[in-house]
Amino acid sequence: MLVVLAMSYAAPAQAADVENIRLWEAPDHVRVVFDLSGKVESSIFMLNDPRRLVVDLKDTKLAVDPDEIELGDSAVSELRTGIRDGDDLRVVFDLNRKVVPHHFMLPPAGQYGHRLVIDLDYPGESALKKPIDPIAAMIREQEMSAERALAKAKAEGKNPAKVLARQDSKAKPHPKRDIIIAVDAGHGGEDPGAVGPHGTYEKDVVLAIARKLNAKLNDTPGFKAFLTRDGDYYVGLRQRTVLARKQKADFFVSIHADAVKSRGPSGSSVYALSQNGATSETARWLAKTENRSDLIGGVNGRLDLSDKDEVLRGVLLDLTMTATMNDSLSTGGQVLDQLAQVNELHKSQVEQAGFVVLKSPDIPSLLVETGFISNPAEERRLQSSMFQAKIADAIGDGIIAHFRQQPPPSSLLAWQQDQERGEGPSEYRVRKGDTLSEVASRYDVTMLALKQANDLSGDILRVGQVLKIPQS
Repeated sequence: MLVVLAMSYAAPAQAADVENIRLWEAPDHVRVVFDLSGKVESSIFMLNDPRRLVVDLKDTKLAVDPDEIELGDSAVSELRTGIRDGDDLRVVFDLNRKVVPHHFMLPPAGQYGHRLVIDLDYPGESALKKPIDPIAAMIREQEMSAERALAKAKAEGKNPAKVLARQDSKAKPHPKRDIIIAVDAGHGGEDPGAVGPHGTYEKDVVLAIARKLNAKLNDTPGFKAFLTRDGDYYVGLRQRTVLARKQKADFFVSIHADAVKSRGPSGSSVYALSQNGATSETARWLAKTENRSDLIGGVNGRLDLSDKDEVLRGVLLDLTMTATMNDSLSTGGQVLDQLAQVNELHKSQVEQAGFVVLKSPDIPSLLVETGFISNPAEERRLQSSMFQAKIADAIGDGIIAHFRQQPPPSSLLAWQQDQERGEGPSEYRVRKGDTLSEVASRYDVTMLALKQANDLSGDILRVGQVLKIPQS
C-alpha cells in the first residue's frame, strides 16, 4: 500500500516551453512546427465559421513573442495565443482557406529537440507547379506498363512471346515526347542538411543548383524537367520518388552537398542504388546520414505506398531494379565525366549505396554530391553562382549525353535519331498504315523476332521509326 501511495503522489510532469513556432510554405500545404523543450500532451482540432485550427498544449508556456512569428503567404492569416485551465497553452490559427490537418510528434534528432508538426494540406492542390501533360503521361505509362509486363513474364518463367504478341495495330504518328527528368534538391525546410564552417546550409546551395539544372534541361529540346521542391520546405524521402513516379519521370537525379567531420576531403561524387551494400565505407556512412533526413524533416506516417503492390514483388522487383541500376550506372558515368571537367572528383567511379531517395523501382536514378560543404574552400565555391552553374551544366550534360545515346522509343530524340539515319540493307523505316505483321511478313521473319531485335516491349509502331530486320 505504501508503494502504491508513493506512486500516486509522484511529482507531476515538468512544464515544457514552446521555444519557437515555424511555418514552411509548400505549393500543396503549409507545415507548422512547434519547437518544444520536452514532451507535451497535445489536443488539436478544427473550428468553422470562421475557420480556425486550435492547438492545446498541456502544462506548457510560450517562450517566444507571437508577434515575431512569420506567417508568410500561407493558409494562416493570424495567430493568437492564450492560457486555459491555469497552466495550459492554447494557440489559435485563423485560416483563410480550406485545409485538411494532420499532426505528429517527432523525437529529438540532430540539432532539434522534441517537435510537434502540423501539416495543413490544401485539397486539390498539386505538389508541383506544372504537372505533366496528361497525353505525355499516358504514353509514358503505356511504355512502363509494357516493360513491367515483360519483366513479370520473364520472372515467372513464361514465354515472353505471349506478352510481345499483342494487338497488331497500324503504325501511329510519332508522339515525339519530351524525356522527363525529376530534379530533386535535397533536404529543405526544417532540415538544413549539412552546415558549412561559415554557416552555409546545404539545403540552400542544392536548391540553387537544382534550379539551374532544371532550367538547363527545360531549355534543351526534347527534355522536360521538374523540381520535387521549389522552395524552402521539406519533402519526405519516399515522397520525392512518389512524385517522380506520378510524373512518369524517365530519370531522377537528387542534388546534395557532402560533409564529414574533417575539413580536408573535397570533390564531387556520384552515387547509384546498391541493393546489397555499398562500394566504400564513405558510401555506407553517407547513405546512413542522408537517410536520417526523415527523422529531422519529419515523416508523418501518412506515406502513400500504393505503388508497392504494383511493382515491388519478389523477382519482378529484382529484375526491374537490375535494369534501372544498369541505366543509373551508365548515366552516372556520363555525369562523372562531365563533373571532372569543372571540379575535382572525390571518387573516380560511380559509388553505390542504399539511399532511400533512389529506391524507385522503374526509374533510373542518381544522387550527386556536388562537393564537400565541410571543406572551407569548397564551401566558398558552392556559394558561387558561377560554380553552381558549372556543376548544374555538368550534371545536365551527362544526362543529356546518355539519353542521346539511348533515347526512349517514343521520344523526340529517338525520332530525330531515326530521321538522321538512312535505311541500311537490314533496316526498314515505318510508314503510315504499316503493321508489325505486314513488316514481318515482307521480310520473312516472325513478329516476335522483329520485336526482340528492336527491343519493343509494347505493341505500337511509330511512323518514321527505323526497324532493324533480323536475319532469318
